[in-house]
Amino acid sequence: MTARDQDLLALENQLCFAVVTAARNVVSIYRPVLEPLGLTHPQYLVMLALWERAPRSLGELADQLAMEPATLSPLVKRLESAGRVSRRRSAEDERVLDIDLTPAGRDLRERAEEVPGQIMERVGMDASEVAGLRDALVRFTHVR
Repeated sequence: MTARDQDLLALENQLCFAVVTAARNVVSIYRPVLEPLGLTHPQYLVMLALWERAPRSLGELADQLAMEPATLSPLVKRLESAGRVSRRRSAEDERVLDIDLTPAGRDLRERAEEVPGQIMERVGMDASEVAGLRDALVRFTHVR
């Protein structure tokens, strides 16, 4: 072990630096895979959540995606303009905005099923390696 490996404050030894760098690179890895679907990475995340369960309120969607509603709202508007989702006021509570998939948004799911495999191929990891990395990172999502 070198002196550099033992330096707890060396940049290359910092988890935070590795995660931030990886996060930036993940978006660039996804970009060419998502372009043919007409989605940006944040829009893809919205669609993933809606493919799991729709309709749902903007607030519920924001909570699941760990985003502020004010940040999510423009993404949803762009998806609506693209014909992927619809927005409407809840019948029970007019203050609540419900987001639902359109038929085109539902149909896009089939094409999106190829995305995970393409990403694994690009990064040279198999499903179990990706799951292990994801599971390790999830531990950091609930720490405050």
